[in-house]
Amino acid sequence: MDIITEGHLYQNTLLTFTEAAQLMNLDPNVFERLKRPKRSIIVSVPTRMDDGSVKVFTGYRVQHSSTLGPCKGGIRYHESVNLSEVAALAMLMTFKCSLVGLPLGGAKGGVQVNATKLSRAEKQRLTRRYTSEISPFIGPEKDIPAPDIGTDSQTMAWLMDTYSQEVGHAVPGVVTGKPIEIGGSLGRNTSTGRGAVFVVEEALNHLKMKQDKSIRVVVQGFGEVGASAAQCSYDLGLSVVAVSDVSGGIYNSKGLNINQVKDYYSKNKTLKGYPEAEAVTNEALLELPCEVLIPSAVDGVINSKNASKISAKIISEGANGPVTHDAHQILIERGIFVIPDFLANAGGVIVSYFEWVQDLQNFFWSEKEINSRLREIMTTTFKNVLQQSQAQKIDLRKAAMVTAVKRVSTAMLLRGLYPQ
Repeated sequence: MDIITEGHLYQNTLLTFTEAAQLMNLDPNVFERLKRPKRSIIVSVPTRMDDGSVKVFTGYRVQHSSTLGPCKGGIRYHESVNLSEVAALAMLMTFKCSLVGLPLGGAKGGVQVNATKLSRAEKQRLTRRYTSEISPFIGPEKDIPAPDIGTDSQTMAWLMDTYSQEVGHAVPGVVTGKPIEIGGSLGRNTSTGRGAVFVVEEALNHLKMKQDKSIRVVVQGFGEVGASAAQCSYDLGLSVVAVSDVSGGIYNSKGLNINQVKDYYSKNKTLKGYPEAEAVTNEALLELPCEVLIPSAVDGVINSKNASKISAKIISEGANGPVTHDAHQILIERGIFVIPDFLANAGGVIVSYFEWVQDLQNFFWSEKEINSRLREIMTTTFKNVLQQSQAQKIDLRKAAMVTAVKRVSTAMLLRGLYPQ
C-alpha cells in the first residue's frame, strides 16, 4: 500500500469501483488505469502571516481522469487534507461527472490548514500562492476548480484573479462557484443541497411514501450543503426535525422552522443555544427517529459501529463518503434505501458545469431555468440508476458505479492508449 491508496476513503471508493468492475466484466486494462489518478501534484505553499512570520503549508491537486473532458473538482482547506483523501475525491468526481452525463473528468484539490484560524488577509495570501503553484495545471480547458470545505465564492474570486493576472487577461471560466458579479451562476450556492432533495423526492415516490409533514428529515451539517438541503426539505413541506453544525445538533420532534434557524445561525454563527429545540450530539443526531437522513458534513460518520442504530428509511448522501463500505452493507441488509454520494450530491457539479458553459458563452441563464435543468438531470439520472439496480438486482451504489464506469470505459476504449 502506498501513500495514495492508504486512506480509508480511497479504500472505500476503490472497493465500490472494484465491485462494479467485476459486475460488468470491465476491461482489465481500463480497470488498472482507473485505479490510480492520472496526475498527482504536491506543492509547498509558503504564506506570510499577519505577524510577519512565514508558514509553509502543503497543497495538493489530483487529476484522476480527463477522458471525458477537462477535469473538474473542488478545493478544500482543512487540517485532514492529505494526498490519499484528495485522490479518492478526485476518483469520485470522475464517476460523478460520468454518471450525470457531463463532458468533464474528475479532479480535487486542497491545502492542509485550519482555515478557521486564518484571518481574511492570510487566507487570501495562501489562496493566491496556492493558485500560483498549481496554475500550470489548471485552466478552463484543463482543470476547473470549485469551492469545497473551508473555501467559498470569495476564495474562488481570489483564485480566478490570480490566474487571470498570470495569463494577462480575465478568465472567468478557470473556476466555478464564483460571485455572480464576476461570472458566477445563479443557483450555484444551493445546488448541492437542492439536488440531494430532488432525489429524495424521487425516492419517496418510488417507495410510495407521502410528501408531507409525516416525513421527518434529519440533516447533519449546516454549511452550504446542509443548510440548503434543510431549506429545500422544509419548503417541500417535509418536517425537518434536526440539523447540526460542528458544535452539535438541535432537535425538535415537532419540526423546526428552518427560516428561523437560519436567521439564528446567521446572527450567532452557531446552532448552539437555539431556543426552540433540545441539544443533541452529532453522533446521536444520526440515530434520531426519522424517515430521511441527509448526512452533509464529513466522510465516515456512518460506520460499522452505528449503522445498526440508524432509523431512517432513506439516506441521501449530501457529503462525500459519509457511509463507510462496511456500514453500507449493513444498511442495505436492513432494507434502508441509500442514495450514493456521487448521485445524491451531484447537483453542485451540475450547476458548476452550467456556470462554466455560461462563462465560455458569455451568456447567462435565469435561476428558474438553472433549477429546472438541474431537476431534469438529477431525476433522469436517478431513474436510470434505479432501472439498472432493478435489472441487475443490485443496490443503488453498485448500479450508479456500473453506469458511471461504463461511460468512462467506453470513451477510454474509443480513444485508445497514447502512445501505443
